[in-house]
Amino acid sequence: MSLADNKCVPCRGGVPPVPNDRAQALLQELGRGWALNGQGHLERLYTFPDFAQGLSFVNKVGAIAEAEGHHPDLYLAWGKVKVEIWTHKVNGLTESDFYLAAKADREFEPFRTTAS
Repeated sequence: MSLADNKCVPCRGGVPPVPNDRAQALLQELGRGWALNGQGHLERLYTFPDFAQGLSFVNKVGAIAEAEGHHPDLYLAWGKVKVEIWTHKVNGLTESDFYLAAKADREFEPFRTTAS
């Protein structure tokens, strides 16, 4: 089972973020350009040959976020989309953040042939 096959679990707060060693292991499993930014959030930049494809990707990730009840920050610009994920209620990362990242990667696959 891949990370993308897991269902995001709603966080009600009051639980600690995943330990750094677990986050690093999940990050390695995720791969494909994901990194932890300076705030400890998951982040990846996807590139596209035009604005329309980036917008289409944002809409696909947005639909997944709604279905999962787990919402990333999405930044759209011409030819690129940045996805930033963390669990606000714990101000850190949970396993569900990695699941959502993998789901975003899965949605990117059809664009891979046209994206740079």
